[in-house]
Amino acid sequence: MAKKKRRKPITPLSQIKNALRRVWLRSRERAKALKDHDYRCADCGIKQSVARGRVVKLQVHHEPPIDWTGILRLIRDKLLNVPQVPLCKDCHKKRHEETRKDIP
Repeated sequence: MAKKKRRKPITPLSQIKNALRRVWLRSRERAKALKDHDYRCADCGIKQSVARGRVVKLQVHHEPPIDWTGILRLIRDKLLNVPQVPLCKDCHKKRHEETRKDIP
């Protein structure tokens, strides 16, 4: 009997990471990098292919490498783990205007 593959648990950080990954995979910047290099590996020149038996998938490398752990923590700490208050559209706008007045 075949073993079932264990899935990692879904956590808030894993959800953020998956959402960012989807944004990156659909980004204009990624598409441009692939197009600018004619869908070829910048090191060996192999071309991306989906032909049966010759599947080659390209990835886009970031220079310098991205600190994903830092980005995920920043999003969690600054966006998701702050006190949140529900406001109507008008009160929300008013709060932002008051906050801008306080900033020198």
